[in-house]
Amino acid sequence: MNSFIPVVLAMGTPSTGAPGAWVQLMPFVLVLGIFYFVILLPMRRRQQKVQAFLAALKVGDRIVTSGGLFGTITRLGDDAVQVQIANNVRVDVSRNAIVGYQGQQPVATENQS
Repeated sequence: MNSFIPVVLAMGTPSTGAPGAWVQLMPFVLVLGIFYFVILLPMRRRQQKVQAFLAALKVGDRIVTSGGLFGTITRLGDDAVQVQIANNVRVDVSRNAIVGYQGQQPVATENQS
């Protein structure tokens, strides 16, 4: 029985040709890199583009909301925008609900080049 223990322990030791820790981590690092460049980077660019669009809004812009309302901006606030949707009809809309200018593609869904 005593001769069996060294044989079992010898079977568990790594051979000298085993790959290093860095080589074993390479597939994981590659997957993270691909995930970053395919998903996270384009999403960050799109968010920056939307934020720039919302910051550039001004009174008189003809806009479209995510709910499908067409109107003209009559007053700007920090979080809300007043939009005139008909004669003497004005509604307050969240800035985040504005998706683009009238007649143009929505800012959040434009193709990135």
